[in-house]
Amino acid sequence: MNSFDQGVLEKLRKSGQILRETREKIRGIVQEDMPVIDICERAENLIKEKGGKPAFPCNVSINEIAAHYTSPPEDNTRIPSKSLVKVDIGAHVDGYVTDTAITVCFNPEYAILVEAAEAALKTAIENIRPELSTSKLGATIEKTIITRGLKPVSNLTGHQVGRYLVHAGTSLPNVAHLISSRIKLGYTYAVEPFVTLPNAAGRVENGEETTIFRLSKPKPQKNPYAKQLLQYIEESFKTLPFAERWLQDIVPKSHYKEAFRELLSSKALVEYPMFVEASRKPVAQAEHTVLVVKDGCKVLT
Repeated sequence: MNSFDQGVLEKLRKSGQILRETREKIRGIVQEDMPVIDICERAENLIKEKGGKPAFPCNVSINEIAAHYTSPPEDNTRIPSKSLVKVDIGAHVDGYVTDTAITVCFNPEYAILVEAAEAALKTAIENIRPELSTSKLGATIEKTIITRGLKPVSNLTGHQVGRYLVHAGTSLPNVAHLISSRIKLGYTYAVEPFVTLPNAAGRVENGEETTIFRLSKPKPQKNPYAKQLLQYIEESFKTLPFAERWLQDIVPKSHYKEAFRELLSSKALVEYPMFVEASRKPVAQAEHTVLVVKDGCKVLT
């Protein structure tokens, strides 16, 4: 969004309120040994009950997994004891996206990571204003983390959000950066510092598993079930990411796997790889979506 259209503002506020309420409810229910799929489905259902739609699948990323894990269908994964659990959720109202995340800590040793991520987020929010360079913002986040004796994850960034777009153009680095752009008045941004231990690599690499997908471009499909699945994806999610869990019962079960495989091999869909900290050290995250106003920003989430 790049103008203060009242109708758009109301939709963004509503989307942010839905997420804020959902996040705080989820914060209270995440427990050790809980099935991950229960967290994902509770969060997504809450967003719908409150009058929004999920902007992407609820991410539940544990320990060294920094981002992009959601439960596949019939997932048996449970929250391990003494783990660091990042819950990242997004909502939209009429396509206007907000995005927020928390880290729930079951290991007192890692509480410092959560505290640093939240402090870096707070500092970033205090500093954001129109025309601020994104590199300067990254330097502020980096300094907040490093002064606590910890390390930012250098290749994960915050991002501008747009209508039906979770990642809309500008990235917000969590470290000082050579390539820089400017924060713009009237635009919405998701600010999300990621923090790891001082002896970690401080960067992520792609994991082997993929559980989140997005429409790339509609392509003609020979398989009638692939065609049906593609049509459903296009109508339901547009350019927003989705989980395979959301596609169950759209085509007969006996034809589903083959149809989905065909969509992937025809490049009609893109995959979001899981992001894993390169040295397999735990990662914490904190995130809010903000709207940039004349004298700073308003937190929407």
